[in-house]
Amino acid sequence: MKRLCLLGATGSIGRNSLDIVKRFPDAFHIQYLSAHRNVKRLFELAQQFRPRAVAYSGRNVADEWHETFRRIGVELLVGREALETIAAQPDYDMLVNAVVGAAGLRPTLAAIRHGKPVALANKETLVCAGELVTRLASEHGSQIVPIDSEHSALWQCLVGEHRETIERLILTASGGPFRELAAADFRHVTVEQALRHPNWSMGRKITIDSATLMNKGLEVIEAYWLFGVDVDRISVLIHPQSIIHSMVEFIDGSIKAQLGLPDMRVPIQYALSYPDRLANDLPRMDFKKYSQLTFFEPDLQKFRALKLAFDALRAAGTAPAVLNAANEEAVHAFLTHRIRFDQIPTLVEEALQQHERSHVADLETVLAADQWARTFVRQRVESGKSGREK
Repeated sequence: MKRLCLLGATGSIGRNSLDIVKRFPDAFHIQYLSAHRNVKRLFELAQQFRPRAVAYSGRNVADEWHETFRRIGVELLVGREALETIAAQPDYDMLVNAVVGAAGLRPTLAAIRHGKPVALANKETLVCAGELVTRLASEHGSQIVPIDSEHSALWQCLVGEHRETIERLILTASGGPFRELAAADFRHVTVEQALRHPNWSMGRKITIDSATLMNKGLEVIEAYWLFGVDVDRISVLIHPQSIIHSMVEFIDGSIKAQLGLPDMRVPIQYALSYPDRLANDLPRMDFKKYSQLTFFEPDLQKFRALKLAFDALRAAGTAPAVLNAANEEAVHAFLTHRIRFDQIPTLVEEALQQHERSHVADLETVLAADQWARTFVRQRVESGKSGREK
């Protein structure tokens, strides 16, 4: 039985991960859990899965919660550092990082330093500190396996293949809710419209990232670190049906594609059970219902966030960390109705232009760049200078 430390249990990836655990009670056990906002829901999960301890990374909770958890034999840890504490424990077999944001970086590094394999859904870990993370993983013998459907698809296509035979990685993207909307109309997009993703059910932040295509840009950066392929051999294709999750083209002209219904439980299960495949009763694809699969190139002028991600990856150093943090703050400003949808990539671009890029020597360098970008964007938003008027 594989003992799991699940960070971000109440989010979309966390809920789907718990669904897989419930489906395979003889294969997986929840040893540790974390949540950020809902301590009541965290207690309900503790009652159901009976972990050894749980981490609540939000604001301090009432003292009686400690006794409430203690009565069911579960220790409650509180504070952002609690994520690192449970990630550093010796008595689990895999870290599942489903935390959203840069808060997922420190616990990932803690697990890696203890040689734990990491099933990674937290984009910021590799986007912000890919060089540092992959170096430490190599030093400590920690395997990083992807949970995102696109990276899982690439991973599955590459099983049994030699990396030197890769010609190109092809990440597919649904194109989000605005793939057919004119760029001139982006300034009128509402929060409600941006949150209506056509294919996937996800958290609010990642759904907005999918609407701007920043999510795909972050995935490009992740793929660079996960698979060791040069940026010029990573491409993106819009695939509205979201059936082909990604593809690998090889030097002999062959192409492998991984297909399936858009259900995050499939890549999550593969990451948890690898190298085995477990039989399940999840919905199967009926090819007769998909008589046509279509593809087209993304418009980088319309979806500027995707281009900015490629630019940041090529710039290297702390540029990706700035890209990510600036985007997080800009998306938050949009979700709270303080900026327009089309101002999100403009703020990110301005942060990249103003930042003095440096080499990623250590975690502190990454966190300093992250904080600088957040402060820059917040100040721009608060001053009313939320991107150039067009």
